[in-house]
Amino acid sequence: MRHLAKGRRLGRTSAHRKALIRNLVTSFLEKERIQTTLAKAKEARPPAEKMITLAKRNTLHARRRALAFLTKESAVTKLFDDIGPRFTERPGGYTRIVKTGLRVGDGAQLAFLELIGAEYKKKEKKKKDKDKKKP
Repeated sequence: MRHLAKGRRLGRTSAHRKALIRNLVTSFLEKERIQTTLAKAKEARPPAEKMITLAKRNTLHARRRALAFLTKESAVTKLFDDIGPRFTERPGGYTRIVKTGLRVGDGAQLAFLELIGAEYKKKEKKKKDKDKKKP
């Protein structure tokens, strides 16, 4: 029975797992969309949402708590200046997990962890002008 055994171990020690989650959340807040395994995405989602809730408060104490968890100051700056104000009216549910398929190497289920409202925009391909190449 799994009484009070919540969370996934992810095949790591507790310190390694904590560092992994911190790094995932930091990257997620910097890029607003990351691809990882489904299990890691499900584990990173609650701390990411807590960081966004801290950013909505926008107090010195909240900023210091975010700095204590995230690994880069630039992520904290973006969180409080850009992401937090975007979600002031939303009472939660800032992230979405989208399953993408299986990884080629080991067959692990992959997923995107992304912010709501940060829809993916494809990069436009540059057109090759054949006229310019001919002398």
